[in-house]
Amino acid sequence: MATQAFEEIAETFDFLDDWEDRYRHVIELGKAMPPLDEAFRVPATKVEGCASQVWIRPVIEGEGGAARFDFQGDSDAMIVRGLIAVLHALYSGLSVAEVGRVDAPAELARLGLDQHLSSQRSNGLRAMVERIRRVSAEVAAA
Repeated sequence: MATQAFEEIAETFDFLDDWEDRYRHVIELGKAMPPLDEAFRVPATKVEGCASQVWIRPVIEGEGGAARFDFQGDSDAMIVRGLIAVLHALYSGLSVAEVGRVDAPAELARLGLDQHLSSQRSNGLRAMVERIRRVSAEVAAA
């Protein structure tokens, strides 16, 4: 299960043969994302386990399992901002119940990110996915 926005990224990645071009595309996705307001760059939104500074601020509309999931995010590293943009494409607009059913490792593997990120970046990406899944599960259970 993937959103249309994520499918478009996957199609672009299929078109780009060279990993350097894909890397640049991820950075461009990050540059296109609106910055996170300084007021939300606080310990409560900071993602632990990332080598870079990363903040993810959930934005939930509705209640229970049908609530729509979205988030704002930012990082001090351009490639990580791009990874946040990829995760935004993967999850944004899903219900909180659907977020828990997304096989993020499999979807991200379609982009080859599992093979081309350093272990630190991969760990940070996993930490971001876990934060998203945890927040969604908490809302779905409420």
